[in-house]
Amino acid sequence: MWQASGVSATVPGSDRPVSEFDRAAALERLAAEHFDVLVIGGGITGVGVALDAASRGLKTALVEKDDFASGTSSKSSKLVHGGLRYLQQREFKLVYENLAERQRLLENAPHLVTPLPFLIPLFGRDGVLNRSVARVYRTALWLYDLTGGVRIGRRHQKVDRDEALAHLPTLRADQLVAGFLYWDARTDDARLTLAVARTAVLDHGAVIANHLRVSDLTTGPDGMVRGATVVPDGGEPFDVRASVVVNAAGVWADRVRTPDEQRDPLTIRPAKGIHVTVPASAFPCDIAAVIPVRSDHRSIFVVSWGDQVYLGTTDTEWDGPLDDPSCLPEDVDYILDAANAVVNTAITRSDITGIWTGLRPLLAPVEGHHAPSERTADLSRRHTVRTSAHGVVTVTGGKLTTYRKMAEDTVDAVVARIDRPALPCSTTHLRLRGAGTTDRQRPMLPPTAPAAAAPHPADPAARAAAHLAGRYGTETPQVLALVDGRPELLDPLVPGLHYLGVEALYAVRFEMATSLADVLDRRTRAVLRDARATASAAGSVADLIGPELGWGPERCRREAAAYAEAVRGDLERAGLDARSAPVGVSSAPPDRTHAGEAGPVPVSTDETNGVQ
Repeated sequence: MWQASGVSATVPGSDRPVSEFDRAAALERLAAEHFDVLVIGGGITGVGVALDAASRGLKTALVEKDDFASGTSSKSSKLVHGGLRYLQQREFKLVYENLAERQRLLENAPHLVTPLPFLIPLFGRDGVLNRSVARVYRTALWLYDLTGGVRIGRRHQKVDRDEALAHLPTLRADQLVAGFLYWDARTDDARLTLAVARTAVLDHGAVIANHLRVSDLTTGPDGMVRGATVVPDGGEPFDVRASVVVNAAGVWADRVRTPDEQRDPLTIRPAKGIHVTVPASAFPCDIAAVIPVRSDHRSIFVVSWGDQVYLGTTDTEWDGPLDDPSCLPEDVDYILDAANAVVNTAITRSDITGIWTGLRPLLAPVEGHHAPSERTADLSRRHTVRTSAHGVVTVTGGKLTTYRKMAEDTVDAVVARIDRPALPCSTTHLRLRGAGTTDRQRPMLPPTAPAAAAPHPADPAARAAAHLAGRYGTETPQVLALVDGRPELLDPLVPGLHYLGVEALYAVRFEMATSLADVLDRRTRAVLRDARATASAAGSVADLIGPELGWGPERCRREAAAYAEAVRGDLERAGLDARSAPVGVSSAPPDRTHAGEAGPVPVSTDETNGVQ
């Protein structure tokens, strides 16, 4: 069922009306109603908590100070994976949990989460492989399969030098000996977060609003926290009343602390991770790869992204402003040095088309329990749920892949504080908006029929539909309905990229986007793919969405200028030329295939696998 603004419905099994995904309507309800639970934070964890709570029948509200996924949840490596390296830290239970959640996401959001093969290249001297290194990888991959990796339908396999070069042809052939191929999954992290939020609202009656900052927690006569004072952008403060407040603010969680928590040590140790995007011609890669970083014995991912490839991530401790974790020249050097150590065609700064920087909300080491080292890379990716003496339930740590389990544990703690019968979690097999109702047992591997692998249908309308299906799933017809009488909406939103004008219009009308950044950074990923082209297109995008947002011509010009200045400023801080176009950028899609157990088989294109 798809519900447009103004269409009424009820939550299944109750008389409570389903909310519209509309900010103005949400603000009215937040001010007027009393809720069972108020969630602070609109990242993947917060919206996951909102969906879990609402689907259990709790009257649920959520507020986000910026935009959904505007923090860590839009700036990840965009992978849904078990974490092969966690096996080295003997985190077997964590890997098992990660892989179980990976499979649930493949089943519940197949339009946004899709399988992806990974290559681990093996290097040696004079064509001779270090047997101990190969043995370590082989053992780890067998453990990965046994821990749950094989649920994806493929086991790892060893590939020879030629097969490895077929996937990454610029690897140094004089050092490459062989490789291992294993499977994980990928997603568009921001769109996954949005899909969870919209599912909570449209299917289960949650009330959610972005750009709504919490200025204070409010307490009842008993001294327990019973809500929060919130401040809308450009509006007057008001109180949201709730029986239980959940702090799911991620890396900002320590800012939402009750009086009894002020004396406690900080629980979050932020770690900065950066990624860079380059044209596929600069680093040809048709799958994903794990590249060793010889300087510190870590690794980075290299991930095919249609016309581009992205590389990352770094993992360094961050003690700067949480709202501005800038990408610095040394961060870019780290990525380029790691990549250039294993390829025969160097990547340079002039190749970089996009960058993104995020902070991971890692758990600070507990006194008496030590991490393997002082590096943030060695801190646990586990999560924790605790309840303060004033009744605030706080969830911290974790990762994108396990958001559903984090939400389940958090709502269990909420239910324990509410005088209600036991309310079981129902999200294990709850399909997200756009996933449809197809049999969840269907094969999850990419299609192998030649027709399914055709990168771009000849007909523009069919090409647009194929692109949209990988981002909106079964809601694609509602997106295309906005094109009626306006064929120009099928033109590219940003020249050289596949995003369409209709997506910006849909984002404003039905996805609570209120700014250029909401549209260009998160509803689409244009700025991550080509920051310079996106900055240059800001004016035309403002002219498209401005009338929907009540902007006049002068406001459109101001918004576009401010957005472009911010994007170019990020590039300059990273030591990159903010205005010149990188060499080798092309809008023509490369030919992409991957090797399966029975030889090469086609891979679905980015227009149909949800990774945009």
